[in-house]
Amino acid sequence: MTAKPTAAKDFVGSAHVFATAVRDVMEEKLLHEVAGKQASLPQLKLLTLVARTDAHTIGDVAAFLGVSKAAAGQTVEKLVRRRWLRRTVEKTDRRAAKLSLTESGRRLLAAYESIRNQKLAKVFRGFSDKELHHMADLLDRVSTEIVNHSAKPEEICLQCGIYFRERCLLRNVMGRTCFYQKHRDLREGRDSHP
Repeated sequence: MTAKPTAAKDFVGSAHVFATAVRDVMEEKLLHEVAGKQASLPQLKLLTLVARTDAHTIGDVAAFLGVSKAAAGQTVEKLVRRRWLRRTVEKTDRRAAKLSLTESGRRLLAAYESIRNQKLAKVFRGFSDKELHHMADLLDRVSTEIVNHSAKPEEICLQCGIYFRERCLLRNVMGRTCFYQKHRDLREGRDSHP
């Protein structure tokens, strides 16, 4: 069974509208309620990354955010100045720094998660768990196909395992590891296969 081009185009358009609504209407507004204009969504993603995984270096941050090490360093510096992130310089290599959350960084993430959960409960109150799981599965399948049909699927990280989701789509559905996880595994000397 093959979808007609019009149906596929309508689906992609609806998915784009959905993604924009989630990011620009919900996430930005909620973050503004919690942190004012002090934090951006990429900064929130970085704090979430550090909270959910081991401490990271500036190189890890650059790989995760898809920016240069200089830009990653600037983002880290802003979060350190706001006392949401702690940077500890390695004794053996002064260029390497480990990152960890401060107590105020943990409180910011907890406040954001609490307000987000309240909002999600209101937004999705008219949908059953079965409907939401079905939609999530459908979106995952479509995301998998989009990644598989890209020029370099092995270099794509959807940041799903770090940001908002407990499981990584690329690892669990596609049976491979995303670029970011490969970068971490290589740095830590581990095999990157699921």
